[in-house]
Amino acid sequence: MGCCGGEERVQREWRPLEQRSCTDIPWLILFTLFCIGMGLICGFAIATGAASRLVSGYDSYGNTCGQKNTAIEGIALSGRDQTNKKYVFFLDPCNIDLVNRKIKSMALCVSKCPDIQLDTYEDIKAFATVNGSFLCSYDLSPDQYVSDPEKATKCPKLPVLKSNSLPMFHRCTPVDIFCYARFAEALITFLSDNSVLHRLVAGVMTSKEIIMGLCLLALVLSMILMVVIRYISAILVWILTAVVVIGSLGGTCGLWWLYVDHKKSLNDTMPVNELQVAKDNVSALLVYAIAATIFTVILLLLMLIMRKRVALTIALFHVAGKVFTHLPLLALQPFWTFLALICFWAYWVMVLLFLGTAGNPVQNNQTKLVEFRMSGPLQYMTWYHAVGLIWISEFILACQQMTVAGAVVTYYFTRDKSNLPLTPILTSVFRLVRYHLGTVAKGSFIITLVKIPRLILMYIHNQLKGKENAFARCMLKACICCLWCLEKCLNYLNQNAYTATAINSTNFCTSARDAFVILVENALRVAAINTVGDFVLFLGKILIVSCTAFVGVLSLNYQRDYTVWVVPLLIVCLFAFLVAHCFLSIFEIVVDVLFLCFAIDTKNNDGSPGREFYMDKALMEFVENSRKTQAGRSNTGEGRELKPMAPGASSA
Repeated sequence: MGCCGGEERVQREWRPLEQRSCTDIPWLILFTLFCIGMGLICGFAIATGAASRLVSGYDSYGNTCGQKNTAIEGIALSGRDQTNKKYVFFLDPCNIDLVNRKIKSMALCVSKCPDIQLDTYEDIKAFATVNGSFLCSYDLSPDQYVSDPEKATKCPKLPVLKSNSLPMFHRCTPVDIFCYARFAEALITFLSDNSVLHRLVAGVMTSKEIIMGLCLLALVLSMILMVVIRYISAILVWILTAVVVIGSLGGTCGLWWLYVDHKKSLNDTMPVNELQVAKDNVSALLVYAIAATIFTVILLLLMLIMRKRVALTIALFHVAGKVFTHLPLLALQPFWTFLALICFWAYWVMVLLFLGTAGNPVQNNQTKLVEFRMSGPLQYMTWYHAVGLIWISEFILACQQMTVAGAVVTYYFTRDKSNLPLTPILTSVFRLVRYHLGTVAKGSFIITLVKIPRLILMYIHNQLKGKENAFARCMLKACICCLWCLEKCLNYLNQNAYTATAINSTNFCTSARDAFVILVENALRVAAINTVGDFVLFLGKILIVSCTAFVGVLSLNYQRDYTVWVVPLLIVCLFAFLVAHCFLSIFEIVVDVLFLCFAIDTKNNDGSPGREFYMDKALMEFVENSRKTQAGRSNTGEGRELKPMAPGASSA
């Protein structure tokens, strides 16, 4: 179980093995123990009453609503029987701590949330008399609601707004939208200009129909692009190249035209609000136009450099299209992965909320309200839980990569495609679960080791914003960038390691080493294919985002006098990119796996009897054309017999 050189290297057959063995068993055991620890944290939170406090709610004296409670030492009004009082009522629900993002108001357990607005203390008394729901502190009787001198602090702030109780968490939630706006501001406290915030929120709300329509357009365009990749891969590159060039130039010119048009429409006689909105739109258009110009120039230069690799890209995409013909369910893998991630994230957030109400009751010296806090070693459970978020999320993503790699490897190294397994994807999943979960756990842990320091440095960098030490901030930013680059490199190495594991059934380190050696030996060939393939897929994503953004600019342009559409356009572009990435990420994984299989095939086979290529005819034609081109450039004459390529020789 050596790592990267710890065991004696043997000659690999580089083809799927019939007899497989389990890999990286210690890492599977470690990952299993870690998951058990995650479960124990959830169990601890439930056993200590945190789950019931989260679901049912608790008052400011440590009493859980809807059940009997035991007295807490030193806390007055604790240990009350709240069986008939199932709802949490806040005396001042809109009093939100913007820094700590929590409600600072006193909380009580009541039997009914106010279903009407109460404007006076007489109304509060009448509500208590009629409904039996006491909205003032427990030590006040309804007769004291009007006369008690401390009624301003022990009774709700007037007017008491009409409330609805949440169906699960039993909180009395005010219907007034003002409270939700304040809560939204608490979540984004980094914005200091509330007028800007209000205008941006208004822009999103006014344009919500257009945003939904544009998101649907991005989904349709992504599905169309997948069909295009499948059926007309031969002309895809040419079409995509022409459309991206025209679209980039047209979009850039359009943004500059809109900027000039908006700037000319500015008029000092306009109302102040409309003038400010118009100025914001002009500034946004100027930034967009400059960014689009820089992007278009870089894009044209890259396409000029990559123009000689078009034939290679066409052959590669042709083979990838055939893979999706035989394995059409590969396109559904992102949905299953997304579903698994959503389920895990929902569980993670639920346990995090449990931990927020776990611990021992402590009275706050300033507010005199009871809070539940964990002390000692228990306070590190949150950090353990945070590491679990990254590791298990990366594990789920790695399972997708291993599943796709196993299915594509089976397809590539099967000469007779009619003899493929009945369900190659399910067969790949079975191999993963039975043999290679340890390898996936180890690969995902390596990514976690890089992500955690990067997140910590990002947190420190954010805390240093506005401080005088500019050198420290620059150094932190450089470290963050380096760790980001390292994470991307490790992601690529991990994916190739999973492919090697799917072929040879070797452990992670051995597979990573063997895959790395193959890639280095075929550096020029693999780099050319990899660069062009990823570049074309990137162009596909940019095409979808550009088309969606262009339609969005035209649609939102009609609302220039009503709203700032900077944020709606950014939301649409982000969603369009995520949708395009969701669809094309699987195609990208398939292409990367084909790269490695192609390099392995040319290393171990030369087309002679007994050493026939496994590759598709399209790639074989490319290899033959590369040989002829290479032979034509040599000085040995045209009549020389072509020799088989030596292992590691580059034909790119």
